Amino acid sequence: MFTAYNPRAASAYQRINVETSVHTMDQYQIVCLLFDGLMESIGVARGALARKDIAAKCAAVSKALRILQEGLTTGLDTVDGGELAANLGALYDYCASQLIQANVRNDDAIFQEVQRLIEPVAQAWKTMKQTPTAPASPATPVATTKVASQRAGGYAHLSLVGA
Repeated sequence: MFTAYNPRAASAYQRINVETSVHTMDQYQIVCLLFDGLMESIGVARGALARKDIAAKCAAVSKALRILQEGLTTGLDTVDGGELAANLGALYDYCASQLIQANVRNDDAIFQEVQRLIEPVAQAWKTMKQTPTAPASPATPVATTKVASQRAGGYAHLSLVGA
């Protein structure tokens, strides 16, 4: 009556669950997931480095780089995000180059540096949704949109490919 556990089928169900969840999330939740994934990937890379597991380290660094470049950086609204979006973009670029250096040099101190740089941004993002925003005034929709975009860290137009 019951069949043996099939990892491929379980993976398909998990993928469907993730895809469904992403379609129902707002930009704040998606960015939170990206930050969580980035921090987790750096932690996995550090653990792999300590174990001298080069393949796992490289895979974790690759994942962290994809999150930084394809998720966080491309999601920035560089038009309306102003100085904040530009600063975040510069931070993400610096962190990406540092992750590459940490990977090449097998340097845990550089991995730690990237974690120390990203952690406060991730924490600020997570608490931002909890901070109440001023109600929009019909008389100033452009100013309200610009402020909201800057408050959102320049992620006003964040979406996922295929979403």
